Amino acid sequence: MRQIRIYTPQPLEKDTETPLDARAKKHLIQVLRKRTGDAVTLFNGNGQDAHGVIVKADARAECVVRIDTLEALATESPLAITLVQALAKGDKMDWLVQKSVELGVVEIRPVWTERTEVRLDDKRADKRQQRWQDIAIHACEQSMRAVVPTVHSPVSLNQGLPSAETPGIFLHPAAKQCLQDVTETLHEASPRIAVAIGPEGGFAANEIDELEAKGYRAVRVGPRVLRTETAGPAVSAALQLLLGDWRC
Repeated sequence: MRQIRIYTPQPLEKDTETPLDARAKKHLIQVLRKRTGDAVTLFNGNGQDAHGVIVKADARAECVVRIDTLEALATESPLAITLVQALAKGDKMDWLVQKSVELGVVEIRPVWTERTEVRLDDKRADKRQQRWQDIAIHACEQSMRAVVPTVHSPVSLNQGLPSAETPGIFLHPAAKQCLQDVTETLHEASPRIAVAIGPEGGFAANEIDELEAKGYRAVRVGPRVLRTETAGPAVSAALQLLLGDWRC
């Protein structure tokens, strides 16, 4: 039977009865049709699963779970990948957020670039960020991650790049080095790595200069050109195999 895992932001302690927040209550009672006596697993992003039983299930009042045991999960990769992603059109961002979280990315930073076709005002950008964060939570529920990655609001490329302490790469089809050529060297200095993905059409020349000035190294990932929504998850998977927790 599939384990039911639900994210809830409140503290979770053993031998306590915890009323769930509105999102978790709705998902359990109205979507999953769970009732009093059903087993459920909760997590709040601190790296632990809290296993318990529903002791009250009232869609109009509250849903309460009695927590019986706590379990520390070891599902986070030793490699912390930050994805700096140029905004993609339509539901492509939804898809890449979901898949990147499943593949172990710890942070997603959507950015505007010169060739980005998506334009959002502040209100729409905030709504998108909230949607992407909710998608990340759902992906954690499904993939057994107990630490929820942060999905930031869209900013400029310059604002979206992590601090200099995080080494970085960006994709370029004409790069002289492949992914494997550079990752071992980068990882020697830090357990973190940033991956910058451009829009359809790639980064502009001045953006490449900016990335290189901040220490980012251009890499290629084979002879084919990947779409922007494919590139981030594909590189994340390759990095997990080369440096993360996919290594045998």
